Amino acid sequence: MSEQELGVVLEKVGLLEQEIGRAMIGQKQVIRDATIALLAGGHVLVEGVPGLGKTLLVRSLAAAIGGAFNRVQFTPDLMPSDISGHIMFDMKSDSFRVRKGPVFCNFLLADEINRAPAKAQSALLEVMQEQQVTIEGQSFQLKLPFLVLATQNPIEQEGTYPLPQAQLDRFLVKVFIDYPSQEEEHMMVQQVTGGAVGDKLDVSAVNEVLQPEEIENLQAYTARLEMDEQIVAYAVRIARATREWSGIENGSGPRGSISLLRAARANAVLEGRKFVTPDDVKQVALPVLRHRVKLTADLEIEGYQPDDVLSDILQNVDAPRQ
Repeated sequence: MSEQELGVVLEKVGLLEQEIGRAMIGQKQVIRDATIALLAGGHVLVEGVPGLGKTLLVRSLAAAIGGAFNRVQFTPDLMPSDISGHIMFDMKSDSFRVRKGPVFCNFLLADEINRAPAKAQSALLEVMQEQQVTIEGQSFQLKLPFLVLATQNPIEQEGTYPLPQAQLDRFLVKVFIDYPSQEEEHMMVQQVTGGAVGDKLDVSAVNEVLQPEEIENLQAYTARLEMDEQIVAYAVRIARATREWSGIENGSGPRGSISLLRAARANAVLEGRKFVTPDDVKQVALPVLRHRVKLTADLEIEGYQPDDVLSDILQNVDAPRQ
């Protein structure tokens, strides 16, 4: 990409957040974290109570980029082949053919991912890591960009299956959607009830501002962004501190360090810089690491959250000064 082409695409990325905001009132940090994951080529786990716009976020993102969007509703009886696809016999051609599943798209919404057992959840392990699907021994590459956005409800545990650590580790960021402010909720209710029938999600106001090819180019640019050796060492120190910190039972692995740097680069791009600073690492540390650490039972009983402990780590791990 030339400097002129890059400038145009970066301008469009700025428009991307604005367009998502047309359908999704408030939640600016949620939109920013999802955009960071998009630029870094990572996947997003969105957690929030029902009715806060988790599905709307994904649909708005797909509408603004113009990519192929599919949704899978995870249920206890879901089979891996319902996600990836399977071999079927074609009566007309008298031969077997591959029926590709909904995972063959640019944006996959895995809705209520923790309502399906581990057998169904595991269907996403290969595709999230390698962007390919294996069906009956035959591998199929997915068209890029490919992004999994999974949602889960934190308040209902009956009939759910907690995501294993191997699955959680494949998400670049975990994002919390909280209740909107009173003003934002007023605007939301006014928008939804303004002459519309029912309460279906409306993304008609979202304009298409980017093409999938442009996202690929921008992801490649983000991956090459200049990064000092001290920044790399800083990210490694933060991830390693989670393995030794009092109150953390299981800390982040090396993938946490890698994810910190990938997300920090994306944050620098969104800030309009061509280099990464320690503040970029700090800004993405909570969404990148909160699902990679497990607190001890004592802290959980006392009501502590991973963000509380991670904030202490960020305050105590020395950042580069130059």
